[in-house]
Amino acid sequence: MSTDVVIVGGGVIGLSLAWQLAGQGRDVTVLDKQQTGREASWAGAGILPPGHSPGARTSFDQLRALSVGMWLEFSKQLLSETGIDNGYRHCGGLTVTLEDESCEAYRAEWMSEGVELEDLNGEGLRYHEPNLSEKIEDGFRLPNLCQVRNPRHLQALSTACRQRGVDLRCDEPVEQIMQADGRISAVKTRSGSLSADQFCFTAGAWTGRLLNASGYSLPIVPVRGQIVLYRTEKPLIRHVIEVGKRYLVPREDGRLLVGSTEEHVGYEKINTDLAIAELKKFAIKLIPTLKSVDVEKTWAGLRPMSQTGSPFLGLLPGIDNAYVAAGHFRAGLQTSPATALVMKQLMCGEEPSLNLQDFAINMTHVVESAS
Repeated sequence: MSTDVVIVGGGVIGLSLAWQLAGQGRDVTVLDKQQTGREASWAGAGILPPGHSPGARTSFDQLRALSVGMWLEFSKQLLSETGIDNGYRHCGGLTVTLEDESCEAYRAEWMSEGVELEDLNGEGLRYHEPNLSEKIEDGFRLPNLCQVRNPRHLQALSTACRQRGVDLRCDEPVEQIMQADGRISAVKTRSGSLSADQFCFTAGAWTGRLLNASGYSLPIVPVRGQIVLYRTEKPLIRHVIEVGKRYLVPREDGRLLVGSTEEHVGYEKINTDLAIAELKKFAIKLIPTLKSVDVEKTWAGLRPMSQTGSPFLGLLPGIDNAYVAAGHFRAGLQTSPATALVMKQLMCGEEPSLNLQDFAINMTHVVESAS
Protein backbone atom coordinates (compact mmCIF):
# COMPACT_ATOMS: atom_id res chain seq x y z
CA MET A 1 0.00 0.00 0.00
CA SER A 2 1.19 3.52 -0.78
CA THR A 3 0.37 7.03 0.43
CA ASP A 4 1.80 10.54 0.12
CA VAL A 5 3.03 10.90 3.70
CA VAL A 6 3.52 8.50 6.60
CA ILE A 7 3.77 10.09 10.05
CA VAL A 8 5.14 7.76 12.71
CA GLY A 9 3.79 8.87 16.08
CA GLY A 10 0.28 10.08 16.80
CA GLY A 11 0.85 12.55 19.61
CA VAL A 12 0.04 16.24 19.45
CA ILE A 13 2.95 16.96 17.07
CA GLY A 14 2.11 14.16 14.65
CA LEU A 15 -1.62 14.88 14.65
CA SER A 16 -1.13 18.62 14.19
CA LEU A 17 1.19 17.98 11.26
CA ALA A 18 -1.23 15.47 9.73
CA TRP A 19 -4.02 18.04 10.01
CA GLN A 20 -1.86 20.67 8.30
CA LEU A 21 -0.75 18.37 5.48
CA ALA A 22 -4.25 17.04 4.87
CA GLY A 23 -5.40 20.63 4.57
CA GLN A 24 -2.99 20.91 1.63
CA GLY A 25 -4.60 17.93 -0.08
CA ARG A 26 -1.92 15.44 0.92
CA ASP A 27 -2.86 11.80 1.51
CA VAL A 28 -1.61 11.15 5.07
CA THR A 29 -1.35 8.02 7.22
CA VAL A 30 -0.47 8.22 10.92
CA LEU A 31 0.95 5.15 12.66
CA ASP A 32 0.94 4.86 16.44
CA LYS A 33 2.04 2.05 18.74
CA GLN A 34 -1.14 2.49 20.82
CA GLN A 35 -4.13 4.85 20.75
CA THR A 36 -3.25 8.23 19.30
CA GLY A 37 -2.41 10.98 21.77
CA ARG A 38 -2.03 8.78 24.85
CA GLU A 39 1.56 9.49 25.82
CA ALA A 40 3.18 12.78 26.87
CA SER A 41 0.64 14.81 24.87
CA TRP A 42 -2.22 13.49 27.00
CA ALA A 43 -0.30 13.50 30.29
CA GLY A 44 0.68 17.17 30.37
CA ALA A 45 -1.09 20.06 32.07
CA GLY A 46 -1.73 22.21 29.00
CA ILE A 47 0.03 25.40 30.11
CA LEU A 48 0.52 27.84 27.21
CA PRO A 49 3.09 30.48 28.23
CA PRO A 50 3.00 33.90 26.56
CA GLY A 51 5.43 35.03 23.90
CA HIS A 52 6.59 38.18 22.16
CA SER A 53 8.10 37.72 18.71
CA PRO A 54 9.97 41.07 18.54
CA GLY A 55 11.79 40.27 21.79
CA ALA A 56 12.34 36.56 21.21
CA ARG A 57 16.07 35.99 21.53
CA THR A 58 16.45 32.30 20.76
CA SER A 59 15.04 30.13 17.99
CA PHE A 60 12.98 28.26 20.54
CA ASP A 61 11.53 31.53 21.89
CA GLN A 62 10.55 32.39 18.32
CA LEU A 63 8.88 28.99 17.92
CA ARG A 64 6.94 29.53 21.14
CA ALA A 65 5.95 33.07 20.13
CA LEU A 66 4.73 31.88 16.74
CA SER A 67 2.59 29.25 18.45
CA VAL A 68 1.16 31.79 20.91
CA GLY A 69 -0.18 33.77 17.96
CA MET A 70 -1.80 30.66 16.46
CA TRP A 71 -3.57 29.03 19.41
CA LEU A 72 -6.77 31.07 19.47
CA GLU A 73 -7.60 30.69 15.78
CA PHE A 74 -6.43 27.06 15.77
CA SER A 75 -8.81 26.29 18.65
CA LYS A 76 -11.67 28.10 16.93
CA GLN A 77 -11.06 26.17 13.72
CA LEU A 78 -11.01 22.82 15.52
CA LEU A 79 -14.27 23.75 17.25
CA SER A 80 -15.80 24.75 13.93
CA GLU A 81 -14.69 21.54 12.21
CA THR A 82 -15.52 19.09 15.00
CA GLY A 83 -17.85 20.72 17.53
CA ILE A 84 -15.33 19.81 20.26
CA ASP A 85 -14.19 22.53 22.68
CA ASN A 86 -10.50 21.89 23.41
CA GLY A 87 -10.61 23.95 26.61
CA TYR A 88 -8.45 26.80 25.33
CA ARG A 89 -8.81 29.59 27.90
CA HIS A 90 -7.10 32.94 28.51
CA CYS A 91 -6.69 32.44 32.28
CA GLY A 92 -3.49 34.32 33.15
CA GLY A 93 -0.71 33.03 35.34
CA LEU A 94 1.03 33.82 38.62
CA THR A 95 4.68 33.03 39.28
CA VAL A 96 5.45 33.13 42.99
CA THR A 97 8.31 32.70 45.44
CA LEU A 98 7.93 29.75 47.80
CA GLU A 99 10.38 29.34 50.70
CA ASP A 100 13.91 29.15 49.24
CA GLU A 101 12.81 29.26 45.58
CA SER A 102 13.07 32.71 44.04
CA CYS A 103 11.18 33.86 40.97
CA GLU A 104 13.73 36.56 40.12
CA ALA A 105 15.32 34.65 37.24
CA TYR A 106 11.92 34.01 35.65
CA ARG A 107 10.92 37.66 36.12
CA ALA A 108 14.11 38.82 34.41
CA GLU A 109 13.68 36.34 31.57
CA TRP A 110 10.14 37.45 30.74
CA MET A 111 11.06 41.13 31.02
CA SER A 112 14.03 40.73 28.68
CA GLU A 113 11.69 39.22 26.09
CA GLY A 114 9.24 42.09 26.41
CA VAL A 115 6.38 39.91 27.67
CA GLU A 116 3.72 41.84 29.60
CA LEU A 117 4.26 41.35 33.34
CA GLU A 118 2.74 42.77 36.52
CA ASP A 119 4.86 42.73 39.71
CA LEU A 120 2.89 41.85 42.84
CA ASN A 121 3.43 41.71 46.59
CA GLY A 122 1.52 39.36 48.88
CA GLU A 123 -1.54 41.59 48.99
CA GLY A 124 -1.62 41.87 45.21
CA LEU A 125 -1.21 38.13 44.76
CA ARG A 126 -4.13 37.42 47.09
CA TYR A 127 -6.23 40.07 45.36
CA HIS A 128 -6.07 37.82 42.29
CA GLU A 129 -6.15 34.52 44.23
CA PRO A 130 -7.73 34.86 47.70
CA ASN A 131 -7.03 31.20 48.57
CA LEU A 132 -3.28 31.62 48.14
CA SER A 133 -1.24 31.02 51.29
CA GLU A 134 -0.58 34.06 53.50
CA LYS A 135 3.09 33.03 53.60
CA ILE A 136 3.61 33.92 49.94
CA GLU A 137 4.75 37.52 49.61
CA ASP A 138 6.46 37.90 46.24
CA GLY A 139 5.61 37.16 42.63
CA PHE A 140 4.33 38.48 39.35
CA ARG A 141 1.40 38.03 37.01
CA LEU A 142 1.50 37.07 33.34
CA PRO A 143 -1.90 38.27 32.09
CA ASN A 144 -1.51 36.60 28.69
CA LEU A 145 -0.74 33.08 29.85
CA CYS A 146 -3.35 30.61 28.56
CA GLN A 147 -4.22 26.95 28.94
CA VAL A 148 -5.78 24.09 26.99
CA ARG A 149 -7.16 20.76 28.19
CA ASN A 150 -4.86 18.15 26.69
CA PRO A 151 -7.30 15.21 26.35
CA ARG A 152 -9.99 17.40 24.77
CA HIS A 153 -7.50 19.01 22.40
CA LEU A 154 -6.27 15.60 21.28
CA GLN A 155 -9.83 14.40 20.82
CA ALA A 156 -10.58 17.45 18.67
CA LEU A 157 -7.36 16.97 16.68
CA SER A 158 -8.00 13.26 16.05
CA THR A 159 -11.55 13.97 14.93
CA ALA A 160 -10.46 16.83 12.67
CA CYS A 161 -7.77 14.65 11.11
CA ARG A 162 -10.26 11.90 10.31
CA GLN A 163 -12.67 14.44 8.84
CA ARG A 164 -9.85 15.65 6.57
CA GLY A 165 -9.28 12.09 5.39
CA VAL A 166 -6.23 11.21 7.50
CA ASP A 167 -5.84 7.45 8.02
CA LEU A 168 -5.18 7.08 11.77
CA ARG A 169 -3.85 3.60 12.52
CA CYS A 170 -3.75 2.76 16.21
CA ASP A 171 -1.83 -0.19 17.68
CA GLU A 172 0.42 -0.20 14.61
CA PRO A 173 4.03 0.03 15.84
CA VAL A 174 6.70 0.31 13.16
CA GLU A 175 8.78 -2.87 13.16
CA GLN A 176 11.20 -2.08 10.35
CA ILE A 177 12.31 0.92 8.29
CA MET A 178 13.30 -0.05 4.75
CA GLN A 179 15.81 2.09 2.83
CA ALA A 180 17.16 2.17 -0.71
CA ASP A 181 19.23 4.71 -2.64
CA GLY A 182 19.25 7.36 0.10
CA ARG A 183 15.53 7.21 0.70
CA ILE A 184 13.09 5.40 2.93
CA SER A 185 11.07 3.19 0.65
CA ALA A 186 8.60 1.83 3.20
CA VAL A 187 7.93 1.05 6.83
CA LYS A 188 6.79 -2.36 7.97
CA THR A 189 4.16 -3.00 10.65
CA ARG A 190 2.41 -6.21 11.62
CA SER A 191 -0.24 -5.36 9.02
CA GLY A 192 2.31 -5.21 6.19
CA SER A 193 4.46 -2.66 4.40
CA LEU A 194 3.47 0.94 3.75
CA SER A 195 5.35 3.01 1.19
CA ALA A 196 5.19 6.78 0.82
CA ASP A 197 6.81 9.76 -0.83
CA GLN A 198 7.72 11.25 2.56
CA PHE A 199 8.07 10.03 6.13
CA CYS A 200 8.09 12.07 9.33
CA PHE A 201 9.01 10.70 12.74
CA THR A 202 7.11 12.35 15.59
CA ALA A 203 7.27 9.58 18.17
CA GLY A 204 8.29 11.70 21.15
CA ALA A 205 10.54 9.94 23.65
CA TRP A 206 10.58 6.85 21.43
CA THR A 207 11.89 8.65 18.33
CA GLY A 208 15.57 7.95 18.95
CA ARG A 209 14.91 4.30 19.77
CA LEU A 210 12.79 3.92 16.64
CA LEU A 211 15.47 5.37 14.36
CA ASN A 212 18.23 3.17 15.78
CA ALA A 213 17.30 0.53 13.24
CA SER A 214 18.22 2.97 10.48
CA GLY A 215 21.63 3.73 11.93
CA TYR A 216 20.58 6.92 13.71
CA SER A 217 20.73 7.44 17.44
CA LEU A 218 19.32 10.87 18.11
CA PRO A 219 20.00 12.22 21.62
CA ILE A 220 16.38 12.17 22.81
CA VAL A 221 15.76 10.66 26.23
CA PRO A 222 12.58 10.10 28.28
CA VAL A 223 12.07 12.19 31.40
CA ARG A 224 9.24 11.08 33.67
CA GLY A 225 6.77 13.60 34.98
CA GLN A 226 4.15 12.75 37.61
CA ILE A 227 0.89 14.64 38.16
CA VAL A 228 -1.74 14.76 40.92
CA LEU A 229 -5.36 15.64 40.13
CA TYR A 230 -7.70 17.10 42.76
CA ARG A 231 -11.41 17.63 42.24
CA THR A 232 -13.36 20.29 44.12
CA GLU A 233 -16.96 21.44 43.87
CA LYS A 234 -15.84 24.76 42.42
CA PRO A 235 -12.46 26.11 41.31
CA LEU A 236 -10.19 27.22 44.17
CA ILE A 237 -8.05 29.35 41.86
CA ARG A 238 -8.46 30.98 38.45
CA HIS A 239 -4.85 31.48 37.38
CA VAL A 240 -2.18 28.94 36.61
CA ILE A 241 0.27 29.23 39.52
CA GLU A 242 3.92 28.37 38.92
CA VAL A 243 6.87 27.95 41.25
CA GLY A 244 9.94 27.16 39.20
CA LYS A 245 9.11 24.06 37.18
CA ARG A 246 6.18 23.07 39.40
CA TYR A 247 2.63 24.30 38.94
CA LEU A 248 -1.06 24.29 39.77
CA VAL A 249 -3.46 24.38 36.82
CA PRO A 250 -7.18 24.99 37.47
CA ARG A 251 -9.96 23.71 35.25
CA GLU A 252 -13.40 25.30 35.03
CA ASP A 253 -15.13 22.19 36.41
CA GLY A 254 -13.23 22.30 39.72
CA ARG A 255 -10.40 19.95 38.81
CA LEU A 256 -6.91 21.08 39.77
CA LEU A 257 -3.71 19.61 38.34
CA VAL A 258 -0.52 19.62 40.40
CA GLY A 259 2.79 18.87 38.74
CA SER A 260 5.34 17.94 37.93
CA THR A 261 8.47 15.94 38.55
CA GLU A 262 11.50 15.57 36.28
CA GLU A 263 12.93 12.07 36.69
CA HIS A 264 15.52 10.29 34.58
CA VAL A 265 14.31 6.72 35.03
CA GLY A 266 14.25 5.45 31.46
CA TYR A 267 10.92 4.23 30.11
CA GLU A 268 9.42 3.49 33.55
CA LYS A 269 6.05 5.24 33.36
CA ILE A 270 4.66 4.70 36.86
CA ASN A 271 3.71 6.78 39.87
CA THR A 272 5.74 6.64 43.06
CA ASP A 273 4.50 7.25 46.59
CA LEU A 274 7.35 9.65 47.35
CA ALA A 275 6.75 11.89 44.31
CA ILE A 276 2.99 12.00 44.85
CA ALA A 277 3.47 12.89 48.52
CA GLU A 278 5.86 15.71 47.56
CA LEU A 279 3.44 17.10 44.97
CA LYS A 280 0.59 17.07 47.48
CA LYS A 281 2.80 18.82 50.05
CA PHE A 282 3.73 21.44 47.46
CA ALA A 283 0.08 22.05 46.54
CA ILE A 284 -1.00 22.48 50.16
CA LYS A 285 1.80 25.00 50.77
CA LEU A 286 0.32 27.13 48.01
CA ILE A 287 -3.38 26.51 48.68
CA PRO A 288 -3.83 25.39 52.32
CA THR A 289 -7.51 24.46 51.84
CA LEU A 290 -6.37 21.54 49.65
CA LYS A 291 -5.46 19.73 52.86
CA SER A 292 -9.10 18.67 53.20
CA VAL A 293 -9.56 17.75 49.51
CA ASP A 294 -9.17 14.18 48.28
CA VAL A 295 -7.01 13.29 45.30
CA GLU A 296 -9.08 12.06 42.36
CA LYS A 297 -6.32 10.56 40.25
CA THR A 298 -2.58 10.44 39.59
CA TRP A 299 -0.62 9.59 36.47
CA ALA A 300 2.80 9.80 34.84
CA GLY A 301 4.12 10.61 31.38
CA LEU A 302 7.45 10.50 29.58
CA ARG A 303 8.61 13.79 28.12
CA PRO A 304 10.97 13.63 25.11
CA MET A 305 14.05 15.65 26.11
CA SER A 306 16.56 16.54 23.43
CA GLN A 307 20.01 16.58 24.97
CA THR A 308 20.96 19.46 22.66
CA GLY A 309 18.48 21.72 24.45
CA SER A 310 16.25 22.22 21.38
CA PRO A 311 13.81 19.99 19.54
CA PHE A 312 14.84 18.43 16.24
CA LEU A 313 12.91 19.81 13.26
CA GLY A 314 14.03 18.90 9.78
CA LEU A 315 15.46 16.30 7.44
CA LEU A 316 17.45 13.28 8.55
CA PRO A 317 20.97 13.61 7.13
CA GLY A 318 21.54 11.39 4.14
CA ILE A 319 17.86 10.52 3.64
CA ASP A 320 16.10 12.95 1.38
CA ASN A 321 12.51 11.98 2.20
CA ALA A 322 12.69 11.47 5.98
CA TYR A 323 11.93 14.17 8.52
CA VAL A 324 11.93 14.42 12.30
CA ALA A 325 9.90 16.61 14.64
CA ALA A 326 10.68 15.48 18.17
CA GLY A 327 12.51 16.32 21.38
CA HIS A 328 10.30 19.18 22.63
CA PHE A 329 10.65 18.13 26.31
CA ARG A 330 8.10 20.15 28.34
CA ALA A 331 6.97 22.27 25.39
CA GLY A 332 5.47 19.82 22.90
CA LEU A 333 1.86 20.84 23.28
CA GLN A 334 2.53 24.57 23.65
CA THR A 335 4.66 24.72 20.46
CA SER A 336 2.69 22.16 18.45
CA PRO A 337 0.82 24.65 16.20
CA ALA A 338 4.03 26.35 15.04
CA THR A 339 5.93 23.05 14.82
CA ALA A 340 3.26 21.59 12.57
CA LEU A 341 3.17 24.74 10.43
CA VAL A 342 6.91 24.93 9.76
CA MET A 343 7.19 21.18 9.18
CA LYS A 344 4.29 21.32 6.73
CA GLN A 345 5.99 24.19 4.94
CA LEU A 346 9.29 22.33 4.81
CA MET A 347 7.70 19.12 3.53
CA CYS A 348 5.67 20.98 0.90
CA GLY A 349 8.66 22.90 -0.46
CA GLU A 350 7.56 26.22 1.00
CA GLU A 351 9.69 28.77 2.84
CA PRO A 352 9.30 28.05 6.57
CA SER A 353 7.94 30.85 8.75
CA LEU A 354 11.01 30.45 10.98
CA ASN A 355 14.68 29.83 10.31
CA LEU A 356 15.08 26.15 11.26
CA GLN A 357 18.88 26.07 11.27
CA ASP A 358 19.12 25.81 15.07
CA PHE A 359 16.71 22.85 15.03
CA ALA A 360 18.44 20.95 12.25
CA ILE A 361 19.80 17.43 12.69
CA ASN A 362 23.43 17.05 11.74
CA MET A 363 25.85 14.17 11.76
CA THR A 364 27.53 15.54 14.90
CA HIS A 365 24.34 14.88 16.85
CA VAL A 366 24.07 11.41 15.43
CA VAL A 367 27.72 10.46 15.90
CA GLU A 368 27.97 11.87 19.44
CA SER A 369 24.81 10.13 20.57
CA ALA A 370 25.88 6.83 19.06
CA SER A 371 29.38 6.88 20.58
